[in-house]
Amino acid sequence: MTRRTTGTVLDVDGVAMHLREDGPADAPAVLLVHGFSGSLHSFDRLAPLLADRFRVLRPDLRGHGCTGGHTGLDAVSQATTLAGALKLIGAGHVTAVGHSFGADVVLALASLSGAVTRTVLIGQAPDYSHATFPPGNGLLAAPFAGRLLHRLASSAPVGFVLRPTPLRQAHADFSATSPAMAHAVLTERRRLLATNPLDAQISALGLPTLAILGRRDRLYDHTSAATRYHTAGADVTFLDSGHTPFVDQPAEVASLVASFSLQP
Repeated sequence: MTRRTTGTVLDVDGVAMHLREDGPADAPAVLLVHGFSGSLHSFDRLAPLLADRFRVLRPDLRGHGCTGGHTGLDAVSQATTLAGALKLIGAGHVTAVGHSFGADVVLALASLSGAVTRTVLIGQAPDYSHATFPPGNGLLAAPFAGRLLHRLASSAPVGFVLRPTPLRQAHADFSATSPAMAHAVLTERRRLLATNPLDAQISALGLPTLAILGRRDRLYDHTSAATRYHTAGADVTFLDSGHTPFVDQPAEVASLVASFSLQP
């Protein structure tokens, strides 16, 4: 399933990346990077709350949304394309905000590009050691079963049933996501984070970092994540939300991101 473009499609070294900009072009830049099976629309409730004082940049990652594709799906490849996109649009001194898998991407981006001066991680633990995923999620990463499940879940009848519900956007985003992303996130990412977890990456980067964690996140244990991020030198804030605080409490997340971005 394809999505309608709402931004600009950039040619980044032969990769067509869809990126939307909101807010004043000369304002401080905030980059919002969605997670697995999301899109730039994941931040539809958050972006308007920042666009009055920030240049808000929202990409569709590779394998997602209007960027699409089935290759270069790991965090480093995603970050390489994003670094090229930031260079093309002349964005510097960027606060890079990443949700879930997007957290991996913004930390990789910060290691590749001097344009990133601060990072914000939302709804993500350092690795999978205290993760609780839905039963059977691993089937999505299986070569045959995963593609079959993706096709069934993305079907028009499912979309019709979900159309009048809050899950409509999630279904549209999932339908536009490459089936290959499941292997990249559920299998390869587990291996990569086991050897180089996000807290270790934060320590190595030495950039100001804020972690925003939901107390009701059913995927990751917020207390163990907070302890590790504190030890790595990051600031940590809890919100009374689930895995997507920017959907549950967009005003609170906007305030946190704005305050953190404007710190001297």
